[in-house]
Amino acid sequence: MPGKTTTDKQYGLYMQARKSGKSQLVASAKAGISTRTGRNLEKKSCQPSQYPKRGRKKGKGIFDDIWQDVIVSLVEKNPFLSASIILEHLQDLYPGQYTSHNLRSLQHKLQCWRALKGPEQEVMFAQEHLPGRQGLSDFTKLKNCQITINGEVFEHLIYHYRLAYSRWSYLQVVQGGESFVALSCGLQNALWRLGGAPREHRSDSLSAAFKNLSASDIEDFTKRYHQLCQHYNMTADRNNRGKGHENGSVEAAHGHLKSRLHQMLALRGSYNFDSIAQYQQFLDKVASTHNQRHAKLITIERKQLQALPAYRTIDFEELTVRVTTTSTIVVKKIMYSVPSRLIGTLLRVHLYNDRLVCYLGGEETLELARIREKRGRRIDYHHVISSLAQKPQAFRYSILRNDLLPDATYKEIWHYLDKLCSARQACKLMVSILKLASDSKQQGQLGIEVLGMLTVGKIPVLGGLQEKYASQIRKQSLPQVVSTQHSLADYDKLLRKVDHGGIYA
Repeated sequence: MPGKTTTDKQYGLYMQARKSGKSQLVASAKAGISTRTGRNLEKKSCQPSQYPKRGRKKGKGIFDDIWQDVIVSLVEKNPFLSASIILEHLQDLYPGQYTSHNLRSLQHKLQCWRALKGPEQEVMFAQEHLPGRQGLSDFTKLKNCQITINGEVFEHLIYHYRLAYSRWSYLQVVQGGESFVALSCGLQNALWRLGGAPREHRSDSLSAAFKNLSASDIEDFTKRYHQLCQHYNMTADRNNRGKGHENGSVEAAHGHLKSRLHQMLALRGSYNFDSIAQYQQFLDKVASTHNQRHAKLITIERKQLQALPAYRTIDFEELTVRVTTTSTIVVKKIMYSVPSRLIGTLLRVHLYNDRLVCYLGGEETLELARIREKRGRRIDYHHVISSLAQKPQAFRYSILRNDLLPDATYKEIWHYLDKLCSARQACKLMVSILKLASDSKQQGQLGIEVLGMLTVGKIPVLGGLQEKYASQIRKQSLPQVVSTQHSLADYDKLLRKVDHGGIYA
């Protein structure tokens, strides 16, 4: 047959037919070969396996003169060098002698040399995964797309937990970088959603979380990580630094899930979300769809998981801070305002990944949203407005002046007041407007009204604003009392009981 090599068996069938007196045509048909091939077999008079090997006479290659002294010596010193980089180096050493057309020849020679004489390569060992044995954690970042929250760029990571056997996955938004708090919160959320815990937990080296930590902090981090795993009766393990493939069961899955995320975002038609909560719901939906594909394996693995403990363990960092005379605290180099009544007290702060919960003694005092800006501030004017109203001139040169203005509307109001009024009057009006916004709880409506006056050059009259919004304050301060009018028949019954001594009997 065309394109196929004649075998020794076909040769034997052909020659046997010819010896029995068959023609070349008939003998070739019996052997399954062409007549021409049959004639060639008769001429050669030997089996195809005994044919002399045909080979191209090996000529001198273009790189032979410099192969051993130049190219091999380069690769031995720097095994990571690619053929394209070596060719560019040779073009610099020998101008005009080598072109890009020689790249394939160099790649082939290097491939053969590395296979025969090159260094040993790292071998990957496929692992056997048993149900209920191992869960894996890692942090990843979406690339080639930009998630926004209300139109603003949202810098974040995604925590990914995965069971090695069934591929059950959980995704969670992580604000900020890798940290013990992010790992603890994500891992515990995943385990409680799963409804059980595997016998082992493996994470990557978390080198980003250890960055800039002192030796004692690193030791504390490691201790807390092991305590977290012990709480769920899991054996704790981490990859060696720089060996991401050791966590391959979750590293490889990143690519699949991120591809799924990109495609789901494309189908959604937008990378913008109204809130972080809405973005988390989207991630939950993506993970749920992924898990549905492995429902049978997940059902098998759930039966092998350990029962969860009665309660979660800590997924926060505990700090102690003192409230300064400026009614602020500093947590992780970020300044937060607190109610002025707490000045001078010592607060215990539970620092979560997304919030701060402050305790005075054993009582929860307040909760604040956590911010991530380096040396940033989160100042709430409600906390200090009563004190500021007593000395409004302190507003102008306060280092917190811009932070006290709650939004862009009030920043623009201050810009107009500072431009249209005297310094003293501008401060008094601005602070009074803030006080009125706080008391009436009509910050948005009041801001729009005042800004509308200022844009047409009209200075707002404070008395008029206070009179208009005073009704809102009164409505909030006076409780609504609902009384029920009893019927006259009920009073008649009561009087009859009194007459007969029923009440006092």
